[in-house]
Amino acid sequence: MFAIGSAMKVFIATGATDMRLGRNGLHNTIKYEFGGDPLDSSAVWVFANQRRNLAKLFYFDALGGGTWVCALKLSRHTFRWPKAGEKTVTMTSTQLQLLLGGIDLEETRMRKRWRPAPALPAGV
Repeated sequence: MFAIGSAMKVFIATGATDMRLGRNGLHNTIKYEFGGDPLDSSAVWVFANQRRNLAKLFYFDALGGGTWVCALKLSRHTFRWPKAGEKTVTMTSTQLQLLLGGIDLEETRMRKRWRPAPALPAGV
């Protein structure tokens, strides 16, 4: 089963993608256009069409030995996609869930939380 964990890297293609592309087309887009590794099982690649009402997720499942290509099409409204400044934007799995759930990430903000200080290396 495919689940987006907190340790996974999420790459969002900011430009419009031809949604007629299947597994091979998205594989080649990741490899040649973005310079990424489509067979990296710790990464999820997310694409959207020009109208921003259809999103596709590409994920390589190393344990299952196959590729997942999932699509989510909205009947109404659109996704609030990141602006096209760079080819890809990196985000957390939580941000991806918010984006696919219809939350505008530019209108929201992360609240500050206490985090423990990083451990010092031994012998310092």
